[in-house]
Amino acid sequence: MTTLPTRMLPRTRHALTALGMGGAPLGNMYDVISEEASRATFDAAWAAGIRFFDTAPFYGYTLSERRFGEALRAHPRDQWVLSTKVGRLLKPLSPLAVPRALPAGETAWQNPLPFEVHYDYTAAAIRRSVEDSLQRLGTNRIDIALVHDIGRVTHGDRHEFHWRQLTSGGGLRELEALRREGLIGAIGLGVNEWEIVRDTMEHVDLDCTLLAGRYTLLEQQALDPFLARCVERGVGIIVGGPFNSGILAAGLRRPSSTLKFNYATAPAEVVARVAQLQAVCDGFEVPLAAAALQFPLGHPAVVSCVPGPRNADELQGIVRWMTQPIPAALWSTLREQGLIDADAPVPGEKR
Repeated sequence: MTTLPTRMLPRTRHALTALGMGGAPLGNMYDVISEEASRATFDAAWAAGIRFFDTAPFYGYTLSERRFGEALRAHPRDQWVLSTKVGRLLKPLSPLAVPRALPAGETAWQNPLPFEVHYDYTAAAIRRSVEDSLQRLGTNRIDIALVHDIGRVTHGDRHEFHWRQLTSGGGLRELEALRREGLIGAIGLGVNEWEIVRDTMEHVDLDCTLLAGRYTLLEQQALDPFLARCVERGVGIIVGGPFNSGILAAGLRRPSSTLKFNYATAPAEVVARVAQLQAVCDGFEVPLAAAALQFPLGHPAVVSCVPGPRNADELQGIVRWMTQPIPAALWSTLREQGLIDADAPVPGEKR
């Protein structure tokens, strides 16, 4: 078994492995994964020493939670840390309903389970969501509960309505109550935009945030003042999407039309920047994916990176990238060429 380092959430006693496992692929994101392949992926992660797992009711319309619950129950409860999410209630799809196309933004799920999504950030819905997740996972506590996809990127004109549900409507207060009751251990957000985390920190003391795609080798706009403030307030950052939907894992070794960035086809300017990053990494004989996976962990706010492997082979490749030696000169070259922010901390650097 690989020994992976752990990092503590500053405000709680939870120790997360620096490499976690994201659960969206286990919800059949983009491709159908069989039960056998799903379990093999989890078993490979466990054998590799991964002990932090992230899922959500939304992933496959409860499929990912069910698969993680079944797999995790084979291991002692005190040996793993699990995060799941609130903000979407999954309600049974009527057997009499006419088959329908999935709404925009939900078409990634292949063969989802027969439920439909209802956004709801009210106190009652958040408690119901937690209780439903406990049932699906087969456990009596959730280590980390994350408010899923609050913000303008997801909700557009409906953002203010859902924001009021979460704030003045009591959603955040209910999360605090659930934390006091011990049903959840830590509270945070699971989002793709750092600005909404900043705003939420004005209303509640967050323990952590899963920030997807916003602090990566391609993007460091969240660096200052947001991440600096997280360090000051003890808010741990879990980096989701360290490969920006895959382009930093694939590099330029696939046709450009298949390269994804932020869940969509990568624009030309992103492909060009990836080419520059890859050229530097190639010069040091370091896989671009290894640099992308390890880079966020150089920041003191970051406690874990959680890529989403689709199968056991991908998982094992991710572990190799995580343990790949990277010379300090690679990071220096990226800085000198303006490919990462000059103030971005890098792994192994003392500041």
